[in-house]
Amino acid sequence: MAAPRRSSSRAGRSGAAPGGGTDAPRIDHVDPTGLVDVTGDSLAPHDDRERERLVDADLADRDLEGVVLRECVLEAPRLGRARLRGARLVETVVADSFAPELAAGRSTWHDVRVERPRWGSAELFDADWRSVRVVGGKIDYLNLRGARLTDVVLEGCSVGELDLGGAEALRVALVDCRVGTLDVTRASLAHVDLRTTSFERVDGLDGLRGATVDAVQLQVLAPALAAHLGLVVD
Repeated sequence: MAAPRRSSSRAGRSGAAPGGGTDAPRIDHVDPTGLVDVTGDSLAPHDDRERERLVDADLADRDLEGVVLRECVLEAPRLGRARLRGARLVETVVADSFAPELAAGRSTWHDVRVERPRWGSAELFDADWRSVRVVGGKIDYLNLRGARLTDVVLEGCSVGELDLGGAEALRVALVDCRVGTLDVTRASLAHVDLRTTSFERVDGLDGLRGATVDAVQLQVLAPALAAHLGLVVD
């Protein structure tokens, strides 16, 4: 089988965001090739699959704990209440997925592209995301509490609540996103770029240390920061 085509879009320190000294995420674009078309019927817990394409797979309510997908493509999978705890996705594309409830706590996502997800409550607490790009789509609640995020981009996404409580985030960028509530309570952030993204509310203001915002965002945050610090503005 032919090896997957990989075109790197890594940006080192020379690729830092202009004017901010914030290092950009280092993302590997993955385009798996040599795929075999399969159905999702045979997927079982702790399966280890490689170079497979699943189209319109109905995985709702399935126990897929610990499943491993390497260099795979999932097109329009239905994942509602699928149990993906401890799953591993490596060099994999997930496109147009639908999940009113996604249960994938303690899962691992390395070199993964997620396109146009439609997720309700996405439980991804304690997950490990490395070189992950999420493009478009709508997520009501993205629970990444306690997660480890390294080189992650959310681009053009609408997220009702983004929960990064206790998360460790390094080189993460939210690009042209709309976020209702951002929770960074006890988060550890470094080179996290929030510019170009709008927020209605930020919880855990201390956790914003290490993030980059623009002047407009700072003005929006000013009343909350003043209240947090006990400042009297007269």
